[in-house]
Amino acid sequence: MSETTGTAMPGIVSREEWLAAHERLLEKEKAHTRARDALNAERRRQPMWRLEKDYVFDGPAGKLRMPALFDGHRQLILYHFMFGPNADQGCNGCSMVVDNLCHPAHLHARDINLILVSRAPLDRIEPFRQRMRWNLPWYSSHGSDFNFDLGVGPAAPRAGEHQDGEMFGMSVFLRDDANRVYQTYFTQHRGVEYLGSSFSLFDITPYGRREDWEDAPAGWPKGPRYSWWRHHDRYEL
Repeated sequence: MSETTGTAMPGIVSREEWLAAHERLLEKEKAHTRARDALNAERRRQPMWRLEKDYVFDGPAGKLRMPALFDGHRQLILYHFMFGPNADQGCNGCSMVVDNLCHPAHLHARDINLILVSRAPLDRIEPFRQRMRWNLPWYSSHGSDFNFDLGVGPAAPRAGEHQDGEMFGMSVFLRDDANRVYQTYFTQHRGVEYLGSSFSLFDITPYGRREDWEDAPAGWPKGPRYSWWRHHDRYEL
């Protein structure tokens, strides 16, 4: 269901004027691309820290430890999905991210595994995963310190064990030949948006995300941030 209403539209110019404006914007986009490449190069040179604890996760095939999450690959991208132990379903925003994550085969070809982890018990995760028709591996960290130690759980493990106050984020890990695991990168909030999600596509459209925080011309359609987010099977199409 489209929510774009009213007559607000970009200015209309000739093809020549449009091309001139496009070229001016393209110069800035190329500068942005070069800056992003430089940032990516710096990220590849960042140090890492070793995870010393023996974390145990629940998966469809049973209990497994952190090195097993790599599924034989050297690198692991782990999305911290907001789904607390008392929740009946996963977070709307996290669901949007997972809807748009790339096919894992392309990552596997570069020795990278991609998984989801939440604090909800597996018997709550599995029905929701099937409802959303996702095939990505999804593990439960329920009962472990993993989310707390990685900074995406409530304030303290024991005090927050029955709380749902966790945060989302994306962590990257590296495994060495001795199966020691290191965290190399973490991002959250808007840092997650461009990692395989539809937000990057919203941002190249005339109306953008149509949320109240955006810098847009007067009259552009806007609404409260986050209020339109839905699980993909709950949109009225």
